[in-house]
Amino acid sequence: MSASAFEVVDPGLQTTVQSYPGRVGLTADGYFPAGPMDQRTFRAANALVGNPASAAGLEIPKLALTLVALTDIQIAVCAPDGVTVRVDSATVPTWQTVLVPVGATVRVDGSGAVGYRSYLAVRGGIDVRPVYGSTTTSLIAGIGGIEGRALVRGDVISAVPASSTTPRRLPEALRPRFTTDWELEIVAGPHCYPDYLTETDWAELVGTTWRVDLNSDRVATRLHPHRFAWAHPEVTVAGGHPSNVLDQAYPVGALLATGDVLTIIGMEGNTSGGFAVVATVPRCALWKVGQVRPGRDTIRFREVTYAEALALDERLEFELDPRRLGAVR
Repeated sequence: MSASAFEVVDPGLQTTVQSYPGRVGLTADGYFPAGPMDQRTFRAANALVGNPASAAGLEIPKLALTLVALTDIQIAVCAPDGVTVRVDSATVPTWQTVLVPVGATVRVDGSGAVGYRSYLAVRGGIDVRPVYGSTTTSLIAGIGGIEGRALVRGDVISAVPASSTTPRRLPEALRPRFTTDWELEIVAGPHCYPDYLTETDWAELVGTTWRVDLNSDRVATRLHPHRFAWAHPEVTVAGGHPSNVLDQAYPVGALLATGDVLTIIGMEGNTSGGFAVVATVPRCALWKVGQVRPGRDTIRFREVTYAEALALDERLEFELDPRRLGAVR
């Protein structure tokens, strides 16, 4: 039987319950996986409280979240540099297990930080009912988490019962580096050069500093407009713009050319559509997409091969191995 862990006093901007890896295997039925936008930071928070990577936790975009503890509970907040976490009046460390006593107020404030999303894990994981095999919230579909929506004032967050775990911290050398100017790895997509983009177009794609548009969210990260030359600029059966193709499935992290706007598909994006997939952000780099700030940050793309992407993924798994955690002294 679950125990009430927190009551929500201030839900912040759009705080949701998420779980890794999301609602996978349902794209043919029209469901993108949802799940945390920054899977790396989310998984680290779960490891610090002794949870499996799949345990449900909170994704907290930018603005402050305030909770009141309804029981003694261990938490971990993993967050970009500059995020402050307070238990009552005391500032507590991020990237570390923290004990919160019953009645204490927890406030996570990222308003002055680089990066965009913080993650809070509770010992045992948040106890919510799975929908289609996952507890993760899909705001687009309105399912999962707490009634398929973001948290609101007065919500009670319950935790799966679990005994206390040994406090741990993630060494600084293994923590991600947050910035305002991001280098994002990409693998050339099925609609790349020479059939769709020209070689000059591709050179522009990887050589341009792209501004992240203010209208970016869990569905898609949009970049500033840019007109490519295109290898075949004429109108085709697929549509009136060279970026139009016959409808196809989209992968998570697809870099779409939606007309003259490049768009990175997020965790709640469309499962299919009629725009060219010029590249794909590999799994090892998706966490960066979850941390770019709409209307503020910039991105430069770096092409990697499939083999290089696999090697970077292996490195990420090495860094996230719970055996790398250090004891709190």
